[in-house]
Amino acid sequence: MTYCKQCRSSVGLPIAVVATVFMIFATMPAQAQTFTVIHNFTGGLDGKTPHTGLTIDRSGNLYGTTVFGGFMGEDCDDGGPGGCGVIFKMAYKGSGWVFAPLYQFRGYPTGDGANPYGRVIIGADGALYGTTGYGGQNPSGCHSALLQLGCGTIFKLTPPATFCRSISCSWNETQLYVFATNGGSDGGIPEGEIAFDAAGNLYGSTFTGGQGDAGTAYKLTPTGELTTLNSFCLEEFCRDGASPTMGVQLDQSGNVYGTAEAGGTGESGTAFQLVPSGSGWTLNTLYNFSDLGSGQYALTGLIVDQMGNLYGGTSDGSPNPFVFELSPSNGSWIFNTLYSFAYPSCCGVGANLLMDSAGNVYGTTEGNVGEQNYGSVFKLTPSNGGWTYTDLHDFTGGSDGGIPYSSVVLDANGNLYGTASTGGANGDGVVWEITP
Repeated sequence: MTYCKQCRSSVGLPIAVVATVFMIFATMPAQAQTFTVIHNFTGGLDGKTPHTGLTIDRSGNLYGTTVFGGFMGEDCDDGGPGGCGVIFKMAYKGSGWVFAPLYQFRGYPTGDGANPYGRVIIGADGALYGTTGYGGQNPSGCHSALLQLGCGTIFKLTPPATFCRSISCSWNETQLYVFATNGGSDGGIPEGEIAFDAAGNLYGSTFTGGQGDAGTAYKLTPTGELTTLNSFCLEEFCRDGASPTMGVQLDQSGNVYGTAEAGGTGESGTAFQLVPSGSGWTLNTLYNFSDLGSGQYALTGLIVDQMGNLYGGTSDGSPNPFVFELSPSNGSWIFNTLYSFAYPSCCGVGANLLMDSAGNVYGTTEGNVGEQNYGSVFKLTPSNGGWTYTDLHDFTGGSDGGIPYSSVVLDANGNLYGTASTGGANGDGVVWEITP
């Protein structure tokens, strides 16, 4: 994945900033839970390098993506014949998990998508929806002069039309939208997570392109009509942030929320809100990140609780990366740091958080956090006005995996699932489970 570290831009709604960090009443070591690797990627048809988390259905089946692997011989984001990525399913059968690839991307020049960085989402119709960062019909732009790989797609994946008795049956892909070219008004390189509204419209973001050539937020109707909600920009006079990486989420009123990893008044990214306004959308900057003590590079998106509070995390920080909350208050937003990691600078939270029904927050860290510096899984529990941090697992980079760019999911029994991008038996990443 490409990250912009030198961008400009953002101001918007008034912000009431609470500079003090919430008191952490206790920092608990790893609990007596069981960590298990339930799949080791091989780098072949099952894929390699999972770069996001999983989705779980009502039956407890898991769905995920890998950035590389699948059909060999295709040149994709890594510039070599490593495969263009895989969509997979895992189902619990008998006494263990059964893994099945559902679809292998082929990339350009076949016209197919390539490199799904984002998580797949289950639609109301039971199909899987997601994006590929590259590929599609238009080969120009979005990478380099030597690698014309296309600007990405939005896709839908459906089960076979006839009943299949095997978990390993391939699913059918439909391209819902193909992004045109780097700098085009529709954007390019859609890497993050998508979201649906009640009417079935799909929302997301692109890392590049748009009128300002610094990414877009978009809406795609069920009939395939794409509308750009906002074009981000890099110029100094433009203060709305740049390069939204992790997609968007919606609240109950239909407002759209996300983060930009660059730009803003602090030149280290923003948290933003898009509000329907007449026939268009109004962008409000909720917070400007900065390397001067207020965090850098919010590489997570934002999640929304039932009260309209927002939660996210930073990957870098001065002095430390952290988990934060933004709360609406009389037309402004109050910023609170919920937890600051003990490790300075790089490699804090790099994926979207999860909140359970009790208000506990779960997430992963990329690296530099945990005893082996290969990342961790953590839980934050609200406690008497503060938050208690619990370390659930520290990755070693060995058989248990390492460097998780993964959001997490919970099943009905409280089991936690996610991925790690490296390590495992073959060095190509793992799917893991933590049981209470």
